[in-house]
Amino acid sequence: MADVPVGPEIIVLPDAASFVAAAAERVSRRCADAIEERGECAIALTGGDTPRPIYARLAREPYRSRLPWDRVRVFWGDERCVPPEDPRSNFRMAQDTLLQHVPIPPSRVHRMPAERADLVAAALDYAEELSAHLPPGDGGVPRFDLVLLGMGEDGHIASLFPGAPALRETRRTVVAYYVPQVTMNRMTLTVPVLTHAAEVCVLVSGAQKADAVWWALEGPPEPERVPAQLLRRSGGRVVWLVDAAAASRLSDRPPSGAAPPEGREAGG
Repeated sequence: MADVPVGPEIIVLPDAASFVAAAAERVSRRCADAIEERGECAIALTGGDTPRPIYARLAREPYRSRLPWDRVRVFWGDERCVPPEDPRSNFRMAQDTLLQHVPIPPSRVHRMPAERADLVAAALDYAEELSAHLPPGDGGVPRFDLVLLGMGEDGHIASLFPGAPALRETRRTVVAYYVPQVTMNRMTLTVPVLTHAAEVCVLVSGAQKADAVWWALEGPPEPERVPAQLLRRSGGRVVWLVDAAAASRLSDRPPSGAAPPEGREAGG
């Protein structure tokens, strides 16, 4: 594998259309590269509103025909603990916008079983699924070819929220826990998995995310309060795709207020 550049790659797109186009092309190329390198691509999808038009773009031509979907293996970075048919489900959003429109075998779609009553057992089962299908990276941590992440206004990534004990997890690859900020249970990949991925692509759009982008990329280190800063520790490539509105405070004075934004989910 080629040497990874020091620090994140930050790509700023001027508007929503170019943001969606660049993100779809990035996903397509990374999947193609992984398939060429090792015969398949393992990708973790993200939820929220930001990736919705990106998934819809990938479901259309030329990407529907360009990608060998039978060699793509799909997982999720996190999930709300609701049934898969629930409108809040990250799985359902990806299924509706992307997966049911492309020729990917159902056996290659690995959704998080977050609706189960025993969430500890469900997280363990999903961790075993990762180990069964992903190559091991450093320390045996399952290694994704590509992880897509959004970021909330509070700086959370996946379902790793400010102050959560899950931020300090070093052994487990999947956890489920109650998130007081959103008053519900969530299941999520942990920091070791995210920082061992070959590539993480963070997708951020909208002026309401500008403060969080500044804190994540240029702010003083406070990863307990701004979980996205944990990506600074990544051993793989980290690419931030942001639109101009979200990037508007970068390389500028700190945003208003002395502390990181807190308490707002405003998902990915």
